[in-house]
Order: sequence, then C-alpha cells, then structure tokens
Amino acid sequence: DDNSEQFHFYDYGPKDIATIFFYMLVAINLHAVIQECILDKMTRRLHLSKTKHSKFNESGQLAFFYLFSFIWGASILNGDEFVMNPTSFWKDYPHSRMLFQVKFFYVCQIAYWLHALPELYFQKIRKEDIPRQLCYICLYIAHISGAYILNLQHLGLILMVPHYLVELIFHASRLFYFSDENKQKGFTIWALLFVMVRLLTLTLSVLTFGFGLATVENPGFSIADGNFNVLPVRIGCLGAVCLTQAWMMWKFINFQLKKWREHVKNQIPKKKVTNTKNKRTKKEPNKG
Repeated sequence: DDNSEQFHFYDYGPKDIATIFFYMLVAINLHAVIQECILDKMTRRLHLSKTKHSKFNESGQLAFFYLFSFIWGASILNGDEFVMNPTSFWKDYPHSRMLFQVKFFYVCQIAYWLHALPELYFQKIRKEDIPRQLCYICLYIAHISGAYILNLQHLGLILMVPHYLVELIFHASRLFYFSDENKQKGFTIWALLFVMVRLLTLTLSVLTFGFGLATVENPGFSIADGNFNVLPVRIGCLGAVCLTQAWMMWKFINFQLKKWREHVKNQIPKKKVTNTKNKRTKKEPNKG
C-alpha cells in the first residue's frame, strides 16, 4: 500500500563500537558544558563544603541524564504496543531487529555510562568516592549492554524507564536538600517508589526468564541468529538481576537505618533541652 508507513529495522554489529565511541566523546563535552554553565554557578551561590560540593555535582549531572533518558524512554514505550502485553517480552524471540529509536537509545545509554569512567579522572573525584561510583557505573554498563547484545531490548526498556524515574527523584531531592536542608519530602516519595520498582523488576524478570522464554518454540543458542535462549543464559541473566536488586535493597535498608539513627541522635539533645527548661519553670516561684 502506497499510503502505509514504512519502518526501517536495524541490528547490532562491530560498527556499533565506533558509534558508541563517538557519542561517548559527545557525552564528555556535554558533561563539561553542564558543569561549567550550570552546576559551577549554582555551587558558588550555595557555598557548599568539599564533600557536599562533590555530591552536588554528581547529583546534578545524573539528574540531567535521568530526566533526559526517562522522557526519551517513555516516548519510545508510548509509541510501542508491548508495554500493555507482557508476553511480547518473549514472544517471537529473538528480537534481533530494532527500530532506529530503540537502537539509538541503547547506543547513547552505553556511551554515557562508558564516558563516566574517564570522568572519574577529569572531575577529580575523591578517592573514597571512586569505588562506589565505579561499582554502579559498571553495573549499568553490564546490564544495558547485556540487554542490547542478548536481544532483550523490550525488557530492558520497560525496566530502565521506571528505574530512571526513581533515580531522578532521588538526585533531584538531594539537590533540593543541599539548597535547603528542610526540604526532605522528596526522599519519602523516592523510598516508596524505590521498593515498588524493585518488586516490578523482580516480577518481570522472573516472568520473562523463568517462565516466558522457557516456553518459546525456538529455544537454542545461535550467535548468527541472535538467539541466546538456553538454560545457562536464562539462569545467568535472572541471577544477575536478582543479585543486583538484592544488593540495591541491602544498600537502601542500610541507608534508611543510618538516617533513622541520625534522627534519633538529634532528637535526644532536644528532649534534654526541653526537660531542663520544664524543670527551671517548675522551680521558679509564682509571682503576683
């Protein structure tokens, strides 16, 4: 039909390395522009300490990236029908052909997280912060590259978009907290959504790797066809996702316990002050 819309599909290959390298250089330049034109001006006005200055720059950069990625990923999901049909994650696997927007999204995601590695040196990150940042950067690279290479782009997209929304809320809340320490309501919203997204990720991963892909009609391992639907790969992917989610929940629980302990410590001096004031008022004789 001459009136029908035509779609061009793409796959991945060795030339993606050059494309990723190019967009990694673009990300380094954009990182420098955001730092110099926006974040540096804001930190001068806030007069932050060295520790808060480093965290403010980190959250500022990630907040821009998460906002852009969330809007872009949500627009891709809005234009596809597989969001409302979970069986599309494994139906007709392997999904070795991608639309341009999907392929470009993954290329830019991998390029951004690869650019974060040299930025650890360019930004002169403190030595004590390098292991933490290096850990989550490598996890992002491994998971996103895994979804891209194993032709699990649909599942990767539906898991990345809500995850990026939660991370956006966290880093935006941290930016507001550095500007005014009384603004902490965003952390409560982040905590609730964080747990919900972890449950969503585990549910979809178990459903896809544990049940869906196991029932596909064409199981097998073929690099040429992009088919990686074999039991060891499914167990490896499910194990990686579950271990990552468990590690994130462990870090989350420790973070909440630390905040609760700090809150209790801050409340004890206040109670002592109020008790001393009450005792003084009781000891004072009535006048009149």
